[in-house]
Amino acid sequence: MAPSNRDPTNSRHVAVIGAGAAGLVAARELRREGHSVVVLERGSQIGGVWAYTSQVEPDPLSLDPTRPVVHSSLYKSLRTNIPRECMGFTDFPFATRPHDGSRDPRRHPGHSEVLAYLRDFAKEFDIEEMIRFDTEVVKAEQVADEEISGKWRVESRSSDAVAEEIYDAVVVCNGHYTEPRHALVSGIDSWPGKQIHSHNYRVPDPFKDQVVIVIGSSASGVDICRDIAKVAKEVHVSSRSTSSETYEKLPGYDNLWLHPTIENAREDGSVVFQNGKTVYADTIMHCTGYKYYFPFLDTKGEVTVDDNRVGPLYKHVFPPALAPGLSFIGLPWQITPFPMFELQSKWVAAVLSGRVSLPSQDEMMEDTKAFYDKLEASGIPKRYTHLMPDDSQFEYDNWLADQCDYPRIEKWREEMFYIGFKRIYAQSATYRDNWDDDHLIVEAYDDFVKFMSSYPELLPMLKT
Repeated sequence: MAPSNRDPTNSRHVAVIGAGAAGLVAARELRREGHSVVVLERGSQIGGVWAYTSQVEPDPLSLDPTRPVVHSSLYKSLRTNIPRECMGFTDFPFATRPHDGSRDPRRHPGHSEVLAYLRDFAKEFDIEEMIRFDTEVVKAEQVADEEISGKWRVESRSSDAVAEEIYDAVVVCNGHYTEPRHALVSGIDSWPGKQIHSHNYRVPDPFKDQVVIVIGSSASGVDICRDIAKVAKEVHVSSRSTSSETYEKLPGYDNLWLHPTIENAREDGSVVFQNGKTVYADTIMHCTGYKYYFPFLDTKGEVTVDDNRVGPLYKHVFPPALAPGLSFIGLPWQITPFPMFELQSKWVAAVLSGRVSLPSQDEMMEDTKAFYDKLEASGIPKRYTHLMPDDSQFEYDNWLADQCDYPRIEKWREEMFYIGFKRIYAQSATYRDNWDDDHLIVEAYDDFVKFMSSYPELLPMLKT
């Protein structure tokens, strides 16, 4: 667990923006590699998106740019859609721990258990000593002064002061579940009902006896429509992944229907779907995802967000023109996030120390352009640039591991993810509590014990 590189000549002074899962593991890997690290966290605790709050924004759609931003997007009933065994960091098992009743032992635990796991992680590796809480990054830009060319100026603001500091590198770990994306619905401006984005959804109570339309059928849409159906009169789910004729009642519910996309919304309060069905609704819930958003970052146009593509980025991490001084951890989605964050962080840390070399700027740009061209040739929109479906996430993880001379992702972890992902859609109401991959759980715990036998002080973390 000691740093792999203690050569002070290769040590860099690094700012990590954000103390969520990505920021925590980035800080650990950077320090392990011998770097000096400061984590700047605008909140008062670690956890990022996993730090639940009952607070919501006054603008339910979060459209007002001057609104007071609430950074959590968790709803109270949220449980992980990935089994805990494959969700954890590779060398810090997210195993069922002995507990006093305050912890959640389920394979798909609630959000509070994930936060507790991240706190355990931060405590085990003394990460909090690197964090400045209640500190918002206002601006991060490359220094123009030729005498310190290549360095980064970071301006931050706390409750009583504004600070300006110089760093060798900046690692952006601010997450991407705060700035909502919205569905474009014809006629919505004259529709008289209420609208809300899932970013501001916490509990179903406000929707009691209402007719609610939920736009989106990915993870949050699947959860929220069922949560609301417990109290609402009717819930109608609009999914763009279904055929235009779709109209079906979802199993287990008498008040929950699946539709294709919305054709239009009307002044009389009705909403017409592409299947021809008309619903008079009280509320439209946008479960339509989020935008990448870096209001503090000034790269003079070297990094842009275009239709939710952050680019150009080599392997989703380094902008070629600014590498290795600027990097991003945690942009890919529909993945097992924590192991990927860990491997990206190992790569960034090793590149900054000089232990691992990047290709030339031209070579990185050529590789990145080839990737974008491949997406375009396949008809994949820009907004899916950081989506990693099928095998691509594990191919990417293993590529990262190879760069750092680190073990590749375990086969049981891959299989567990695939089996679990299929269950989300085949058994969406029950997949968290019914599974058939016990053999993989055994493999996972065997692996955990083998790893942790090297660190006896950690063995109590495994349930005996």
